[in-house]
Amino acid sequence: MASTRRPRPRAPAPSRAGIDPACRTLRLRLPSVSSRSDPAAQLAFDELETPLYDTTFVVVDLETTGTSPEGDSITEIGAVKVRGGEVLGEFATLVNPGCAIPPQIVQITGITTAMVVDAPRIEQVLPGFLEFARGAVLVAHNARFDVGFLKAAAAKCELPWPAFQTVCTVQLARRVLPKEEAPSAKLWYLAQLLGAETRPTHRALDDARATVDVLHALIARVGNQGVQSLTELLDYLPEVTRRQRAKRVMAADLPATPGVYLFRGPSDEVLYIGTAVNLRRRVRNYFTGSDTRPRMREMVQLATRVDHVECAHGLEAGVRELRLLLAHTPPYNRRSKFPQRAWWLTLTDEPFPRFAVSRTPTRDALGPFTSRTDAQEIAATLAEQAGLRTCTTRIPRDGRHECQPAVVGACPASAQNSPLYIKEYERAPEAIRALFSGTDDTLLRIIAAKLETLSAAEHFESAARLRDRTVAVIRALRRTQRLAALAAIPELVAAHPDGAGGWEFAIIRHARLAAAGTAIRGISPMPVVDRLTASAETVIPPRLGGSDTDPAYPPLRGALPEEAGLLVRWLEQPGTRIVRTTDGYAEPRLGAGPWLAWATRAEAAAHLTDPPPSPES
Repeated sequence: MASTRRPRPRAPAPSRAGIDPACRTLRLRLPSVSSRSDPAAQLAFDELETPLYDTTFVVVDLETTGTSPEGDSITEIGAVKVRGGEVLGEFATLVNPGCAIPPQIVQITGITTAMVVDAPRIEQVLPGFLEFARGAVLVAHNARFDVGFLKAAAAKCELPWPAFQTVCTVQLARRVLPKEEAPSAKLWYLAQLLGAETRPTHRALDDARATVDVLHALIARVGNQGVQSLTELLDYLPEVTRRQRAKRVMAADLPATPGVYLFRGPSDEVLYIGTAVNLRRRVRNYFTGSDTRPRMREMVQLATRVDHVECAHGLEAGVRELRLLLAHTPPYNRRSKFPQRAWWLTLTDEPFPRFAVSRTPTRDALGPFTSRTDAQEIAATLAEQAGLRTCTTRIPRDGRHECQPAVVGACPASAQNSPLYIKEYERAPEAIRALFSGTDDTLLRIIAAKLETLSAAEHFESAARLRDRTVAVIRALRRTQRLAALAAIPELVAAHPDGAGGWEFAIIRHARLAAAGTAIRGISPMPVVDRLTASAETVIPPRLGGSDTDPAYPPLRGALPEEAGLLVRWLEQPGTRIVRTTDGYAEPRLGAGPWLAWATRAEAAAHLTDPPPSPES
């Protein structure tokens, strides 16, 4: 039957001090009181990770009727719960597999069919084991075997399998011990080599006890290599080359703070840029094999050093990453941002304006678009609905538009079937300007009314095409108006809770992060805000012309679209507060914002009416 036995003393767990190789005795050294004498001192990020000496492990071993989790069954479970070198409890029970135990298994384990005939079934045992192991790290010698049987048993019992973190002592031994020292990773061999107090006997509890001693000895070895926390241990397990692991020294002097890191190559070129909430921990992961992407392994092999930029919080790190990506365009960043490649939908500067797709935004522009095709599709939709000409004829101010109407593909301005002088034509570009700026949504209401007409006439295919094109227009308008609303504000000061009773601050000027800082719990926030504001970057947006009373600016006033988008998303997080602002922060009343609910319903309707995919697709 399952039992929880009285804890028996064990060797102390690996500590910061490591192991004395001469006597294989683990020595635990606790931090002195003076090191934490300052009550206001904050723990470093690495110290917030679970130290190995404070991690609860449940070391488990199984005996089974065979080697297949699908076709064979568990006959015995043995487990030992340990933390800090102390045994907290043991779990041991025979299990009735519901079948005869094969003779070859009896010969290995000594467990006979008669011994398990009165034992509980796995359905009775497994819930107790899962409760015993709750919240702990599972450890097993050849964890794939033991965990595979336990998962299969949980599935048969219709029990949810907890998301255990798992450590395999076979894998750990192969990482820690050189072949010359340990040609075999079998439990009996490692137990003898590492001086385990318990000898394996092919019985579950004895083997679990021996695995505990092996685990402690192996962790002591990696402790001498700087592995002190559970996160570091899990990162240490994947296989990496000696050369890659040797480059861990590049992360040794990095701070445990948020920031941006830059891997540099042999010619001092920037290979890769990334962000982290903990620079030291994140960069260290590149040298442990936890990142299995081939490109990243190749990048690490080329890297000669790692530069870093400390940041106040994650928002500043994200903004600095965007700016550095633009400055260096590193070859190993698949997400490298190229704002200069964005497309904008603009109105031409001529007496009879028409749409143009350009890299440079004008005062009346919509974007940015990642592809020219997307911008052209929006242009075609709006030109058709507004009656904006698509012909390329140059028309003087005193001329007139004279395109002939056609059944299909005609210039939209010819729909009135009569020549248009500038006074009659200018209504179309004015409607487009009002739509872009959010001062009038008449054009959207006209499109919605046309949709109703098409639906009432049962022209469903035409209505569906117009619906989908209208959704694309609304999404594009909202994106521009959302970013332009922030870009129009000379200064906005915002704060977001840091989760520990303090605040993260951002000084935003014309959709650029001008300064960032924090006020930890117990620090008065407003003096921090005042200092940040006084030292913030000065931002003067580029003008396109206009007068002093009515200057002309592009929609984002020169800000990077990605940076503006990052700032807007940060401001929209729950809990973010506006401390003060020079102007109101709001999108236009007649902009695309009020149409978002309509667009969401239209997208849902499109999803419902889409035909099911064919078997070939």
